Amino acid sequence: MHRQFILLALLVTIPFAGILRAQGSYEIQVYGSDLVDPGATMFELHSNFTIEGSKTTTDGTYPTEHQLHETLEITHGFSNWFETGFYVFTSADSRVGWQWVGDHIRPRVRVPESWKWPVGVSLSLEIGYQRAVYSPDTWTMEIRPIVDKTLGKWYLSFNPTLDRSFHGPSVSEGLVFSPNVKVGYDVTKVVNAGFEYYGSVGPVTDFDPLREQQPQIFAVTDLNLSPSWEFNFGVGIGLTGSTDHLLIKMIIGRRVGGKKH
Repeated sequence: MHRQFILLALLVTIPFAGILRAQGSYEIQVYGSDLVDPGATMFELHSNFTIEGSKTTTDGTYPTEHQLHETLEITHGFSNWFETGFYVFTSADSRVGWQWVGDHIRPRVRVPESWKWPVGVSLSLEIGYQRAVYSPDTWTMEIRPIVDKTLGKWYLSFNPTLDRSFHGPSVSEGLVFSPNVKVGYDVTKVVNAGFEYYGSVGPVTDFDPLREQQPQIFAVTDLNLSPSWEFNFGVGIGLTGSTDHLLIKMIIGRRVGGKKH
């Protein structure tokens, strides 16, 4: 019964995928397929600072340069195949002070380990609101398939993400392809180093010209401190004029309850 429900959930969410390119750098993360353990809750703080970004108002939104984004993510595991996360986005800079940006909710299902698939597979659906002064597209949804694999000391993850806007100037673009990739290598038992790629290439039916696409590459380090803690730090650069040019990011997470593994 659980297997049939998961497959149904994977299928019914795909038609609703679409665009989220204007949401901004509030949660910069390539997902792995693992979920929070049943009965456990993960508290994560995503801190992202744009060192060099847009300097003028665009489509009624604030400039991104020197914005600090702090996002609280709370995720609870309900079973070995289902979890739900909730986000609170905030932004701070010297021009307008500290501001609430919006909220998102993100249910996610995964293929249980008992199925013994050769790769980890899960599917995330994120939907929510962000204020127009931070994103011209105020109501958006993201569908994120996740495929990952550990090969010895290497870790690989691919998120072929699709985004959609329901209110704002990007509604007419429909489905937008925004692939994310993570490659990491265990330098020691504690330190994993590698890179993460984030991109938005445009509508799936007609990709944007290269200069209008939004690729970013981050050099990242993950620390495997304990099963209860998560730590990720990265420095990223934008590869076209359509992206913020220099950013730093940090994720600190603490797992409470559930089993430790």
